[in-house]
Amino acid sequence: MAKFPMTPRGQQALKDELKRLREVERPKNVRDIEEARAHGDLKENAEYHAAKERQGFIEGRSRDIEAILAQAEVIDPGKLSGTKVVFGATVKLTDTDSGEDVTYAIVGDHEADIKAGRIAVSAPLARAMIGRERGESVTVKTGKGMREYQITDVRFIAS
Repeated sequence: MAKFPMTPRGQQALKDELKRLREVERPKNVRDIEEARAHGDLKENAEYHAAKERQGFIEGRSRDIEAILAQAEVIDPGKLSGTKVVFGATVKLTDTDSGEDVTYAIVGDHEADIKAGRIAVSAPLARAMIGRERGESVTVKTGKGMREYQITDVRFIAS
């Protein structure tokens, strides 16, 4: 079974979601099903069918999270160091065309959030940066064409 990297923050977020699904969503769903059953005929009971569908989602998502956590290799970026871009690094980039600066943390696939500045290790930009050092440039194909970035800083921050 292949392991995949994850930060402690990502692991905790999944554990919190699993706990919420088990302790809040599942009991609420059970009550919803019981209430819908009390309305009588189940064939034409939209509330019952919606609650059963929600139950399927909750159980499926719970199993998915359990599998993800079982396969995760938790890596704490705060314990890493060096000058090369690796999983867990927070990288400051400068767009060589516009001069615009952006900062991204390279995280696991299940914790990526571009709006929060976290990109998946499997993302094209992250793959282009892995193994590079401060001062090097990377070129990546985007929806707007080829973009070139200069790596201006590589840091390791505890998540």
